[in-house]
Amino acid sequence: MPQAAIPTYPPDRPLLGIGLMLGFCVIVPFADALAKILGSDFPLMQLILVRFAAQAILLVPLALWTGAAFFPNARILRLTAVRAMLQMTGIALMFASLRFLPLADAVAIAFVMPFIMLLLGWFYLGEEVGPRRLGACAVGFAGTLMVVQPSFAEVGWPALLPLAVAVVFAFFMLVTRKIARDTDPVALQGATAILALPVLLPLAFLPVAEDLPLVGWITPQGWDVALFVLLGVTGSAAHLFMTWSLRFAPSATLAPMQYLEIPVATLAGLMIFGDLPDGLAALGIVVTIAAGLYIVARERAVSRAAPPTA
Repeated sequence: MPQAAIPTYPPDRPLLGIGLMLGFCVIVPFADALAKILGSDFPLMQLILVRFAAQAILLVPLALWTGAAFFPNARILRLTAVRAMLQMTGIALMFASLRFLPLADAVAIAFVMPFIMLLLGWFYLGEEVGPRRLGACAVGFAGTLMVVQPSFAEVGWPALLPLAVAVVFAFFMLVTRKIARDTDPVALQGATAILALPVLLPLAFLPVAEDLPLVGWITPQGWDVALFVLLGVTGSAAHLFMTWSLRFAPSATLAPMQYLEIPVATLAGLMIFGDLPDGLAALGIVVTIAAGLYIVARERAVSRAAPPTA
């Protein structure tokens, strides 16, 4: 009886994966800054529609030119559909939070995501999580609450939106890692846009509300056109880099690199909006980063100590 073929994957290339993740961390805060600028004048879903339309325009032709398959099999199609919904939801929540919060605060609060991913592995995948890592999760979450508290006192419930972003993107990262090595990154991002646009396009034809519009379309003029183009290009490039990085390196290797996004977001917020975290929020950012890096160190130590599998 012939044995089922075992899929072969390209070998991990950690340095390339780290470099690509660093590219993501440097680019994505500036994409978020553009969304914050445009979000005060344009409907939320218009920003997301432009973001995914640019992704389709840039990456679908490139994938077709290289001959990469968008949906190699039914499993990839299902997971890509889930990934598209998670990415749309996560970006929508992040862009919504930026209407109310400083850029660095929103990014720092969303960095409760690594702790959520660790707990998801514990609850749903049966992965062993020792007391020290659980303690680090508690400390990291406490640091996140230190960032949330001043923002919550100022703007109320919207300060909790980045926590929802963290939950959504924790699942998004898990799904992406599951399929990143089975699909071409350009084709995966193009396929995600293909599945997202039919959901987003009808929302552009709905009436625009006067206060904090969520749906509809307002035709941009002048410099706003350039900002929309930059939003589409930077957002598409950043998530392409992130997807590519997961193809070449495991999440545990890339996790410490992701924390670079917080200081880059702080710098972008200072340069563009004049915002700088202070007091309790700044201390919370430091605590969150320290707890996250401790978890990464523990994961690596446990991985090195584990006996090799046959």
